[in-house]
Amino acid sequence: MLRKILSGSLLIAGTTVGAGMLGIPLLTAKAGFWPAIGITFLAWGIMLWTGLLFLEATLWMPVGSNLLSMSKRFLGKRASWFSAVMFLFLYYCLLMAYFSAGAPMLAFGIGRVFGIELSGIWVYAVFGLLFGLIIGLGAKWIDRTNLILTMGLVLTYFLLIGMGASKVDSERLIFADWPSAFFAMPILFSAFGFHNIIPSLVTYFGKDRKLLTLSVVMGTTLALVIYLIWQWLVIGIIPKENLIVALQQGKPVTSALHHVTGNVWIFFVGQTFAFFALVTSLLGVSFSMVDFLADGMKVDRHGWKRGGLTLLVFFPPFVLVSLYPMIFDVVLGIAGGIGEAILNGLIPIALVFVGRYYKGMKPAQTGRFALGAIALIIVLVMCLEVWNLFH
Repeated sequence: MLRKILSGSLLIAGTTVGAGMLGIPLLTAKAGFWPAIGITFLAWGIMLWTGLLFLEATLWMPVGSNLLSMSKRFLGKRASWFSAVMFLFLYYCLLMAYFSAGAPMLAFGIGRVFGIELSGIWVYAVFGLLFGLIIGLGAKWIDRTNLILTMGLVLTYFLLIGMGASKVDSERLIFADWPSAFFAMPILFSAFGFHNIIPSLVTYFGKDRKLLTLSVVMGTTLALVIYLIWQWLVIGIIPKENLIVALQQGKPVTSALHHVTGNVWIFFVGQTFAFFALVTSLLGVSFSMVDFLADGMKVDRHGWKRGGLTLLVFFPPFVLVSLYPMIFDVVLGIAGGIGEAILNGLIPIALVFVGRYYKGMKPAQTGRFALGAIALIIVLVMCLEVWNLFH
C-alpha cells in the first residue's frame, strides 16, 4: 500500500513539475517573493480541488474510462467531442514543447558522455524513439522510469538549491506588488496541471479511493513545496531586471542563474534539472494520451496495438518540431492558461455538477455555490490569459 501511494504521488508530482517550472519565476518575480508565494498557494488550492473533483467523476466510471467517455455520459455527445478536441490540442502542444526543448538537451548529454554528435532530424528521432519505447512497453516501465527520473529531478533540484542558497539576498525578497501577482495565474494553472493522468492511475491502481486521494494530495503538495523553494532561490538571487530580460529573450531561468552567479556547474546542473523536469512531464502526458486514444477508439492498450497508439502520440509532434525546431515558446504559451483552465478546471466542475445534481451520483460534499465560485475564478484566469496574449 505504502509503495503504491509513493508511486502514485511521484507520478502526480512528476506530471505536475515540468516545463512550467522553468518559466514561473520569470513571471512571479514581477510581483515579488511574498505575492509569488500567495498566488502559488491559491493556484495549487484551486487545481488540487478540481483534481479531486475529476477523480470523483473518474471513480463513477468503469475502470479504463477516460475524459471522452466521461464527457459523453455526463455532458452529452457534443461536449465529449469538444473535450476530445481540447485534450488533443492541449497535449499535442505540450508534447511539441517537450520535444523542442528536451531533444536538444538529450543530444547534448549524448555528445558529452558518448562523444556522438546528433544533428538535424536525428536529434528529435532519438528522443522520440527512446521515450516512445518506454511508453510502448506499458505502465510498469513508465512507473520505473519515472521513479528514476524523479529521483534525478529531486537530486539536481537540491544540488541547485545547495549551490545557490548562500547567494540569496534577503533584500530582494522585500519588494511586493500584489496586484501584479494575479497575472501569473495562467502559467501557474499550467504548472499545476496533472489531471490528465488520473484516469490512467485509476486503471493502474484500481478504484482505491483512499490510495488515489492520498496520491493526488501528496503529489501536488510535493510539487507545491518544490515551486515555493525554487521561487525563493531564483527571486532571492537574480535581480528582477535580469529575469525580465530572460523572459523577453525566451531563455529558461537556469540560464539567468548561470549568468548572475558565473558558476559553470550551475549551468550543467541546471540543464540536467531542466531535462528531468521536462521528461517527467512528458511521461505523464504521453501515458495519459495513449489511454485517452485507446478509450476513444475502443482499442486494446496492450501488445502491438499499444505500439500503434504510441506512434499516434509521438509521430505528429516529432514531424512538426523537426520542421519548426524553435517552436517551444509558441506552443507552451498556446498550451497555457486557456487550455488548462478549460480541461483541468471547468470540465471537472461541469462533470461533477451534472453527476451530483442531475445523474444522482454521490451526494454533494461541496455545494453549488462553491462549484460556481471556483468556476468564476477560473473564467477570470482565462480572461487574464487572453489579456496577456494581446499585450
